[in-house]
Amino acid sequence: MAQAIQNIIIVGGGTAGWLTAGILAAEHNADNGKLSPSPKLNITLIESPDVPTIGVGEGTWPSMRTTLKNIGISETEFLLSCDASFKQGSRFINWTHAQKANGNSAEHYLHPFSLPIGTNELDLCPHWLAHREQVSFADAVGQQNQLSQLSLAPKQITTGEYQFQNNYGYHLNAGKFSQLLQQHCTEKLGVTHIQDHVTAIHKNDSGDISHLSTKQSGELSADFFVDCTGVKSLILGEQLNVPFICQKSVLFNDSALAVQVPYPSADTEIASCTHSTAQSNGWIWDIGLPTRRGVGHVYSSSHTDQAQAEQQLVEYLKPTVNIDVDNLEIRKLSIAPGHRQVCWKNNCMAVGMASGFIEPLEASALALVEWSANTLAQQLPANRQVMDIVSARVNKRFNQHWQQIIEFLKLHYVLSKRSDSDYWHDHRESCSIPESLQQQLKLWRTQAPSKHDIQHTDALFPAASFQFVLYGMGFQTLLPSQLKPSLQNRAQQLFTENIKRTQGLQQLLPTNRELLAKIAQYGLPKI
Repeated sequence: MAQAIQNIIIVGGGTAGWLTAGILAAEHNADNGKLSPSPKLNITLIESPDVPTIGVGEGTWPSMRTTLKNIGISETEFLLSCDASFKQGSRFINWTHAQKANGNSAEHYLHPFSLPIGTNELDLCPHWLAHREQVSFADAVGQQNQLSQLSLAPKQITTGEYQFQNNYGYHLNAGKFSQLLQQHCTEKLGVTHIQDHVTAIHKNDSGDISHLSTKQSGELSADFFVDCTGVKSLILGEQLNVPFICQKSVLFNDSALAVQVPYPSADTEIASCTHSTAQSNGWIWDIGLPTRRGVGHVYSSSHTDQAQAEQQLVEYLKPTVNIDVDNLEIRKLSIAPGHRQVCWKNNCMAVGMASGFIEPLEASALALVEWSANTLAQQLPANRQVMDIVSARVNKRFNQHWQQIIEFLKLHYVLSKRSDSDYWHDHRESCSIPESLQQQLKLWRTQAPSKHDIQHTDALFPAASFQFVLYGMGFQTLLPSQLKPSLQNRAQQLFTENIKRTQGLQQLLPTNRELLAKIAQYGLPKI
């Protein structure tokens, strides 16, 4: 029991597996992204040579910048190798009301990545409420709504790697990203890569995983195992029998149709945010990469069928795609909305879809992979004797994260006023809304969301995220009865400062496509 944790086997590759390998190696075996002379961990990743990665999740959060920097990958190399572009948030289109057939401009709002101006000093939301008829919340407290509508980049060519004028994540080619991570982990961080089929998973008398049987490499043993086998969850789910908690009664979407489409021309602007456009029984994502767009329709099979969902996807694409949209290669994906009861049992932790997955609204999948891998790397127990103490607190945080993700995603549906289908009506039925979210909504009628509403530290979504969605969708909160004059004066200064900064950045920043072209030519400055 007191034997040190030295040998780790990661089962499954893809983005989840290779990110986990890189983060573990960077934390324990590397210094400034380079392999140490005496690594503490022996890290092996085994993956089947026949299982293709799904490769749909192409949006990241800003946390990915820190992850890439920590594992020693150059941002220039990443952007060019992974067909990546800059993402400054998510734009939600027609979520509040269905667009009228007469062609009126669509309703939309942005959930940006930059926090409201002056966040560390003052919560501007209560001060904005009195001005909500004159200016949107996103425009009053930040610049990214206007900048992203112009497809502007979050930085300049002279801005150093991973630094920014406005906070950003990425859109990327998931397959190319996995290849880059694999190359970096094996060549720079000392991770052993085995391509083989796992034929059996064995437990010892205490219930821990002892070793794997493989088709060609024999038996592989380790002190700790990471399950990155996707929805099959071969170790945590099948072998260790951790129950799956289905969330379809809260979030109905269980299917997706995905397609890749070209730009009309080589100089078409690259969107600097994910576009999420509501449909009668789901929504369509639209992600802009330098060479193509990734588009997909997420929907509920209980409310519509594949043929209708495909027709809506085609209708969405027709105005902007110069090809025969009726002959597109559309892939059908199934989603089991939910998560495992725990992510860590005995000497195994599941990362990525092996631990759970919910529809890609707000792109939380890769952020959870990063959280899981960083948590394991930073809290890896010294030996088996203390492992259950660590796993208990990790599992508690895991479930807190899932509760917040589910409630935050559900919020988008609950606030909708669409009445064009049972899908939207059913989402607003109280029986499908978590009790804690119902309580929060009742509270937010009287006061704006604040840090006091976030029940635990290290939350994935801060109070500002709830503010952006609530007020982007026209939620009504009572005006504060009284605000201190000194705080009101400071709030006005920040509002004015934000206007000036927005105007300045509009003149200063290049478009996404212009900056990516310059990066291909010159590279970003090293820090």
